[in-house]
Amino acid sequence: MTITADLIVQHQLTAAEYEKIVAILGREPSYTELGIFSVMWSEHCSYKSSRLHLKKLPTRGKLVVQGPGENAGIIDIGSGYVIAFKIESHNHPSFIEPFQGAATGVGGILRDIFTMGARPIAVLDSLRFGRLDSPSTGARNRRILGGVVAGIAHYGNCFGVPTVGGECIFEPCYDGNPLVNVFALGVCRKEDVFYAKAAGVGNPVIYVGARTGRDGIHGASMASAEFTEESKQKRPNVQVGDPFLEKLLLEACLEAMRTGAIVGIQDMGAAGLTCSTCEMGSRGEVGIEIELDRVPQRETGMTPYEIMLSESQERMLLVAESGREDEVYRVFRKWGLEAVEIGTVTGDGKLRVREHGATVAEIPNRELADEAPLYDRPHTAPPEVTRRPELPTEPNVQKSLPALLAAPDLCSKLWIWQQYDYQVRTNTIAGPERADAAIVRIKETGRSVAISLDGNGRYTYLSPREGARLAVAESCRNLSTVGALPVAATNCLNFGNPERPEIMAQLVEAIEGIAEACQFFETPITGGNVSLYNETLGEGIYPTPVLGIVGLMPTAQPLGIAFRNPGRVVVLLGGPGVCDEVRFGSSQFVKEIAGDLWGLPPALDMELEKRVQAAMREVAAAGLAESAHDISDGGLAVALAECCLGPEGVGAQVDLDSDLRPEMLAFHEAPSRILLSTAQPAAVATIASAHGVPAPVVGVTMESELEIRQRGMTLGCWDLAELQAAHAGGLGKYVG
Repeated sequence: MTITADLIVQHQLTAAEYEKIVAILGREPSYTELGIFSVMWSEHCSYKSSRLHLKKLPTRGKLVVQGPGENAGIIDIGSGYVIAFKIESHNHPSFIEPFQGAATGVGGILRDIFTMGARPIAVLDSLRFGRLDSPSTGARNRRILGGVVAGIAHYGNCFGVPTVGGECIFEPCYDGNPLVNVFALGVCRKEDVFYAKAAGVGNPVIYVGARTGRDGIHGASMASAEFTEESKQKRPNVQVGDPFLEKLLLEACLEAMRTGAIVGIQDMGAAGLTCSTCEMGSRGEVGIEIELDRVPQRETGMTPYEIMLSESQERMLLVAESGREDEVYRVFRKWGLEAVEIGTVTGDGKLRVREHGATVAEIPNRELADEAPLYDRPHTAPPEVTRRPELPTEPNVQKSLPALLAAPDLCSKLWIWQQYDYQVRTNTIAGPERADAAIVRIKETGRSVAISLDGNGRYTYLSPREGARLAVAESCRNLSTVGALPVAATNCLNFGNPERPEIMAQLVEAIEGIAEACQFFETPITGGNVSLYNETLGEGIYPTPVLGIVGLMPTAQPLGIAFRNPGRVVVLLGGPGVCDEVRFGSSQFVKEIAGDLWGLPPALDMELEKRVQAAMREVAAAGLAESAHDISDGGLAVALAECCLGPEGVGAQVDLDSDLRPEMLAFHEAPSRILLSTAQPAAVATIASAHGVPAPVVGVTMESELEIRQRGMTLGCWDLAELQAAHAGGLGKYVG
């Protein structure tokens, strides 16, 4: 086939990129080779717009075993065990086909984990949708929400991994481009870690798992482009998953790894057979030659182009030790899975693809996998939000709190997480909405791992650098609030079109903000994902970096959110915080009550934040707190209400000493603040003082109601049943 200019554009390659391909090959590419280059050089696979800036992230630490560059990051958790974890996006597929897009997002991240030799033990999801009450797009957004949640539940529940937490936010900017970010974590012994690296000239290359079909072709490049009116026609680009087959694949792969016959292993995720072959070859500095006639196929008449670019799910590629193939085949036959030798490792460093004995593609691995174009795209300054602050002239804390608790961002997400099996495998210590972080037990070590996902698109839109730093701080604070020490991070960077200088500026500023905060909080980035071109018809999403941070803690009863007993002292660790109208403009109060957005995100003092977290961990370790809850979205009043909505039905009366306007005092979102209840306030105060942290006593827990005062004047008093009804019914009016 003649390669025309139109064909190059259809493959989302530039003229300069095509010229580079010709220079690498020393000739015009074949149609199959053009397809291979297009997926490997897509943003989704090559990070060609972000690679330059991702190098700014801290990636080393005393616990880091494997940083960026593999399927998942790995840290040492002691006792000879490690955990593997990573976050990935499946945004574009989930807009086109919500159920399968989300389901295969879960399947893909699970394969990233067990490819490393680790058994997955937890999943969390970070979701963003358009507003459910929009007259024009609400029905579509509700359909997408329902499909995504059902897809996550289907795959995780059938596979047998608990979905233990996450977040779900609603903003108009996600109307045409939802975000579906999925985090997974697994555990294995340190000596059992496997890598996606081919080695040993003459060793067989073995295909295992599901047969190859036409689903998912060009999925990676589709995820590297903006949406248009024709996007719904891209349903063939969305993969179809089978979680039961993936469960078999997990068990077979882990058992085959134990034979010692496997040299390297890689899942066939984005770019399918293309990615797995060339990346394994490049990492091992060897070549791989495959014969397409041997590739198991479930459809007739598939072309080399289709086979190489298919993103059919539940497939893996192995390199086995020559002469030990039968050991591998026996394991996969036992689990009822296909295992077929489709090629060999060669010494020439090339990906060579044959069909019926003829070579249909021959490309140097390194140039294909590791030397994709690298762009230092122009970046000016992020767009400014200059709207004039307009607060209600007669603020009403009494009416505003129930309204905020019922708002889609802040209401209970019970409708979502009750669809997930969050207790399967019996390791879940703290599941959804029970504590500020999810906690899973590592039975083999006597320790637990706490996990938090956090991101705030409003904050990052107003100030990418500050918003990104706040996301790191908030995620770390969630871990410290339950008593865990934050130790490592992964990130998912969701942004618009990087070819627009103002959008590229958002990305650069956010990466630099993450780098600053992760360095300061000693949470190195071990891997992650970049999702760009999140735009539909020229309308981009808020810049949305999502941080997944893990922390280590003893296996003990974690600190939950809810007040447990009346008559306990309520302490505000970190103090009431500071705010002004500019910083208040990013709050949930302004979003939901004033219907606006302006100014800057809350100001973060990282030194104070670190001291507050250290004090909280010490309080937790000493067993001095009965409950703890950090203050974030919705501010102090919302946090207090959430503490009152536990099964014990314990309320509180608090009296705050502050000069702030009542609604600002109640609802501002300054960080570095944690609410805790205690029977030993003097001991808490001693620890806080040692860390240089204010810890005023602000009230006492009591039966059946919440009252908030400011210097003796009542701002609001609510029966807990009223608050519970608002909080529990927020999503119900949209989803039934």
